[in-house]
Amino acid sequence: MSRVKRGKGHLKRRKNLLRHTKGYMWGRKSKIKLAKTAVVKAGVNAYRDRKKNKSNFRALWNIRINAAVRPHGLTYSKLIAGLKTKNITLDRKVLAELALEYPKVFEAVVAKVKE
Repeated sequence: MSRVKRGKGHLKRRKNLLRHTKGYMWGRKSKIKLAKTAVVKAGVNAYRDRKKNKSNFRALWNIRINAAVRPHGLTYSKLIAGLKTKNITLDRKVLAELALEYPKVFEAVVAKVKE
């Protein structure tokens, strides 16, 4: 049986790994052993934070809605409860954008809830 040389695959794998670590600091960009762990950890963090990003934005929207509704004499929780009872189906993202970009429209929504 003839001998199989595997140098090309080995080099390709290492080159691909180092391509992923471009921009990393210290030995993690050039040393294979450190680069492997850095890439794995980066992937774990990216996966986790894609999920976490959604809850971070929801918290931001809640804060913006609460800040916008306070001058109208309501609180965030009373506004959300009022929207549910009046069957106004605006989600928090849209409410936060209305409060920030279109204050007159947001004021109309709050007035509808206050009725």
